[in-house]
Order: sequence, then structure tokens, then C-alpha cells
Amino acid sequence: MVNEKDLASVREAQSKVDEAYQAWLAYRKFSQEQIDTIVEAVASAARAAARRLAELAVAETGMGNVEDKLAKNMLSGDLLPRAIRGMKTIGVLRELPEQRITEIGVPQGVIAAICPTTNPTSTVIYKTILALKSGNAIVLSPHPRARQCTCETAALMAAAATAAGAPEGLIQCVTGSTLESTGALMKHPKTAVILATGGAGMVRAAYSSGKPAFGVGPGNVPVLVDASAEIPAAVERIVSGKKFDYGTVCSSEQTLVAERSLRDRILAELARQRAFLMNDEQRRAVERTLFAHGTTVSAECVGQSPQKIAQLAGITVPADATILCAEIHGVGKEHPLSAEKLSPVLALLFTPCFDTALDACEAILQFGGLGHTSAIHAQDEAQVRRFGLRMPSFRVLVNTGSPQGSVGITTALQPAMTLGCGAIAGNITSDNIGPLHLVNIKRIAWAVRTVETAMAPEAKPASADKSALLSAVERHLAGCGITLSPAVAAPAAKSCGCGTKPAEAPPAATTPVAQPAPAPLKIAAFVCEDDVRTAIQNKKKIFIGPRTIVTPAARDLAAADEILVMAER
Repeated sequence: MVNEKDLASVREAQSKVDEAYQAWLAYRKFSQEQIDTIVEAVASAARAAARRLAELAVAETGMGNVEDKLAKNMLSGDLLPRAIRGMKTIGVLRELPEQRITEIGVPQGVIAAICPTTNPTSTVIYKTILALKSGNAIVLSPHPRARQCTCETAALMAAAATAAGAPEGLIQCVTGSTLESTGALMKHPKTAVILATGGAGMVRAAYSSGKPAFGVGPGNVPVLVDASAEIPAAVERIVSGKKFDYGTVCSSEQTLVAERSLRDRILAELARQRAFLMNDEQRRAVERTLFAHGTTVSAECVGQSPQKIAQLAGITVPADATILCAEIHGVGKEHPLSAEKLSPVLALLFTPCFDTALDACEAILQFGGLGHTSAIHAQDEAQVRRFGLRMPSFRVLVNTGSPQGSVGITTALQPAMTLGCGAIAGNITSDNIGPLHLVNIKRIAWAVRTVETAMAPEAKPASADKSALLSAVERHLAGCGITLSPAVAAPAAKSCGCGTKPAEAPPAATTPVAQPAPAPLKIAAFVCEDDVRTAIQNKKKIFIGPRTIVTPAARDLAAADEILVMAER
């Protein structure tokens, strides 16, 4: 039975969609210039409040750390707006004159945005900018454990948008969000499309709502360190990625895979980066703490510091430990650390060779990260290519921390907080989601052929007529004062001495032999400015005929010296 609190939240969600839709009816008539002005104002407000919002997120959720949440806020409020600045999203997007097609961007309506507890403020900034840039309205549904910071961020965005000329109510946030209100938001008749970020259950609900939805699959990122890699730099980047916001980014490194010959060097570099290497007993204690039920991470461990996780597991680690590491010897349920950990805990798996390392990386993705992200550190481009072709992931990152590369901080990928995982993960796209994903494209298409022409069999190219070709060559040479000699006769066939008349030999191939004409006169077929200039230098004339092509520049240059002479025919 639904209680009064849930009923109130459902009514709130429904009214917020209605208000957003009314605002969108006005907003959809805005020009690209007006839209871009509003987007810039909202982004500016996000940048100005980025640190305060990061502090709010950490204080409310207890996940991650302020500096890295600040970086994610700036990704959404600074890097994203710069990447989409100048992008056409509404009105005429482009003209294709040869195909006689005009493409027009059409906004979709109200975007239902489901927000997570791991990245609450940065996700609000990101999804709001995407919705506004694509000419849409947005209704945000906070995670119950991140409601305050989510609503605060949404209110900031809404105030900035309205001050810049957006219709009142274009940005909405459900303040009393519950599972029931989120379901009502996604299924509302005026909801056009869903942007879902959250756990697997929420993403499944979005896809089963009956509405178009952009959701993501889980990440379980293998990172391969190749023998060609610069080991110190590779390990530094991996630790930087693994500790980023205490592992709350779904594209964070989960298992480092390398050939066994690199083990000692990698362990030494991990120690240099202040990673704490656990023994088998410590590893088992952390496994029990992270995975109380199967391979789903316990909520109390998500986004916690290595010291906090160690404390929960009953072990002691240095105060300056950056991440926790442990060796594993396989992939699957028997090796829990080979799963996604959403925390600064990194598994290490050493294999006999590069081929077995590839097998391990693929198995890790199959175990819980299909379609999401994989990474490799290498200098050998052939090895990178082999890795990229093999991995069932749609972001293959090279020589970068995985979370920073996947979201477009250190790579040229579309800056994004929603990373599609493709059909193999049940997602509608494999892209980093950008504004154009929230735009429908209308096409004006003119007729360029008739039905009869389109359905006619394809014409085969005509075969060359050798005799006609030879005649054409002879006529051209004759026009230039050159004649061809008769074909040289083939030698007579000799008798074999058996009394049988020898068969006649096939005619020998004729070879054109240039012979000077009795009164040679070379008629030019084509005359350009450079030909005239050469003739002037050599004090010669250029003979032309009725069919000679003379460029206008050549004719002008030749006029003064009467270089061109029309030959009598």
C-alpha cells in the first residue's frame, strides 16, 4: 500500500513535469543565439559555486572528497560548455546541396533526469546544460541520500537560466523524491526522454518505462600494463585514476593486469605511489567487508577512503596510503576483487604473457563491465591496436587515468557524466552522451531522381573498341603532323619437314612507328599560359587548329607577339 508521503511525492513529480512542459512550449521557439546565452549563464553560475556544491555533496553523502568532486563539477560546468560552444542544435543544422537535403534540429520536450548519490552535483550541472543546449526542459529526481545538494544545485541552475531569459519553470527538481515519484516522473505522458544515472535497478526501470531512455551499464574496468609501457608513469596514472573521488566514478580502474615478468617493477612503483599492498589475510578481510552479499558492493564502503575501508575490515594501513591493492589469481565469483568495487581498492592480476593478459581483461569485462571502458598503458601501437580490437568495451583508453580519460578530461572524447555501453550492455548507444542525443533531426529531402531511374538495373561500363581507339589515336597524331607506318609483316612460317602445310601464324601485334610527314606541321591540341611564355622565350610560333583549346590567359599573353598562328586546313 502506498503511504501518504509517497503519494505526495508522486503528485509533486507530476506537477513538476506539467510546469516544465508549459515552460518548454515557449522555450522551443527560442533561437540558437538565445539558447546559447542561457547555457553560458547557467555554466557560469555552476563554475562560481563549484567548490561550495562539492562541499555540500561530500557533507551530505559522505562519499568521495571535495577536491575531486570540485573537478567533476568543473568538468560539467567548464569543460562541457567549452566543448559544445558553437554547436548547432536547433533550427537548420546543415545543408547537403549535392543530395538536396536540409537537416533541422527539433527539441524533444521534457527530459526526466535521474541523479545518483555518487556524483550528485556534477550530474545535475551536466544534465541541465545538455537539456538546455538541446532546447529541452528538465525535471531532476535526486537520490534520497543526496537530495539537499541536488536540489540546491538545481535551484542555482534555474535562477541563472531565468535571469538570462529562460521561461520560468524550465528547470525543475522533485524535492521529496521517492522510488514512486521517480517511476511517475519516468512514465508521465509529457516526459519525452529519460536520462538515467544510478544503480542497475534504476536503469532497468528507465528502460522498462515505455519511454526512450539513455542509461548506462556497470563499469568493471581492466587496465593492462604492457611490456612496452613506461612503468613508473603508467603506475602513477593508474593510482591517480583509482583514488579519484575514492573510486566513485564507474569508469575507475578495477583490476591491473600485466605480464608476470613486470610484477616486481609494478609492485615497486605502487609502493612508491604509497599504495598499500595487502597480504592474503588482509585481502580476505577487505573482500568480506566490500562484498557482504555476492559481488554487490556494500553501501557503507562506496566512495570511502582507504583508511575507512581498512578500519571497517579490521586492518591497519598508513595514514598516507592512497589506495589498497591485493593480488588475485583469477576472475569470477571465486575472486570477488575482480568485480567492480566503487572504492579505492585495486586488484592485481599477473599472467604469463600478453595473450593471457588479453584473455584476463576480456574476462573482467564479461564479469561485470561489458561495453563500458578498458584501458592500456603501452608505447607499442601494434599492441594497443590488438587490445582495442579485442576488448568488448566502447571506450578504450591509452596512457591515461581511466576516469579522467573516459569523461573527456584528458582525452578528446565528448565531456560527459553519462557513458553509454551499447547493445551488449542493453544500452541504446555506446556514446558519451551529448546535446545532440536529445535532439530529433528532421530532414527536408528534394527529389533527385525518378522512380524509373532509381529502379533501373545498374548500367555496365562499355568495353573499349580497340579498332575505334586506334583510329582515334591515328587521327589525333595526323592532326599533329605525324603518320603511322604500316604494320611490319610477320615472318613466313617454316615447314616442319613432314609434308604438312604449316599453319599460318597469327598476325603480329602492330607497333606504331612515328614517321615524319612530308610537310610536318605540329598542331597544338591544348595551349596554356606556360606554353606561350616558353614560345616567347624561344622565339617560336604555336600552330593551332579549329579544335585547339586555348586558355584565356594564354590567348591574352600571346596577342602582343602574335604567337598563335591558325594553320590552314
